[in-house]
Amino acid sequence: MIDFTIPSEVAEFADEIRGFVVDEIVPYETDPRLTQHGPSDELRAELVGLARKRGLLTFQAPRRFGGREPSHVDQAVLYEAAGWSTLGPVALNCAAPDEGNMFLLSRIANETQAQEFLQPVIAGHQRSVFAMTEPDGAGSDPGQLATTAVFDGTHYTINGHKWLITGATGARTWIIMANVAPNEYGPSGPTLFLCAGDTPGIHVDRVMSTMDRNYVEGHGVVTFDDLRLPPSCVLGEVGDAFRYAQLRLAPARLTHAMRWLGAATRAQSIAVDHARTRTAFGKPIGEHEGVGFMLADNEIALQQCRLATWWACWKLDQGERGRHESSMVKALVSEELFKVADRCVQVLGGIGISDETPVGMIFSDMRAFRLYDGPTEVHKYAIARQVLRTEGTRP
Repeated sequence: MIDFTIPSEVAEFADEIRGFVVDEIVPYETDPRLTQHGPSDELRAELVGLARKRGLLTFQAPRRFGGREPSHVDQAVLYEAAGWSTLGPVALNCAAPDEGNMFLLSRIANETQAQEFLQPVIAGHQRSVFAMTEPDGAGSDPGQLATTAVFDGTHYTINGHKWLITGATGARTWIIMANVAPNEYGPSGPTLFLCAGDTPGIHVDRVMSTMDRNYVEGHGVVTFDDLRLPPSCVLGEVGDAFRYAQLRLAPARLTHAMRWLGAATRAQSIAVDHARTRTAFGKPIGEHEGVGFMLADNEIALQQCRLATWWACWKLDQGERGRHESSMVKALVSEELFKVADRCVQVLGGIGISDETPVGMIFSDMRAFRLYDGPTEVHKYAIARQVLRTEGTRP
């Protein structure tokens, strides 16, 4: 039985997070260190320091690493509160890609790897990247993985190109997906490697210019040129990269939905306030049907997205894998929240496309949500395949 009653301690903690974001983080939204390529590392460090001082940093971490380890449903409530500002998750250290990488590493990294590469990320002292996407195809279809790792019995030598690697510039913890070539020394296949960002052979060629600017240091283009790593750098087991990626992706799709729900709710709040105070043709514009209906559509969509996210989180909390459910939520929420942000821009009129409010930035950043962690069309393809396999067998 699903019970979406929010425990009082969770509601109180969400209020504490929201208050922190409103009071201490929102003022940074006009800081010049929030650049076209996202927050700078300097800005991130300052924001993280504020959260650390308040005892709120990385609250989602496992208890064994000092976190609160909330359930997935509880995370949905807390991440929505953090997402009131796009800088909120950055400050609280629950933003992508670090949040998803911490989730993955906490489950498959060995003790030595966790101490060197995971704990500093949890502490907010360094950032991480997940280097999978490639210019020639690997991304939504990881089967096109072209980056290679050749094992000579003592070292893996990695060569290849990646792009849209979020936060590559300045990141210290690197998770790299490469295809281990068949060899006489052991198993082969798609594999995850874990290493430091200053290891010789990792080259961040440039930062791409993109329409979103909510991720620290933007999205990089990366070359691996004879990157030599010992077997101790293998994360998990050789050949199991796709399975580990799925372990990471299902919850990560949902945490994206949680955070963006907070931002969309913020945009709706700004639009409602504007509709109450802006007048046209003798009355507040919210009393005109065209504007009022947009606000009503937003309110419906926000609650639909919230409940869908909670439902998928509940599935994960019951021990289910959640691939099908997270795909449905990712497809639904990314599309609906983009419509919410678009309608908020429309309600605001001219100031909606300006930097007079954060709504324009939320709208621009939200557009990318329809693409990362799988574009809507890929998720619908996966959903349709699942439906065709199982629909006839349901009672």
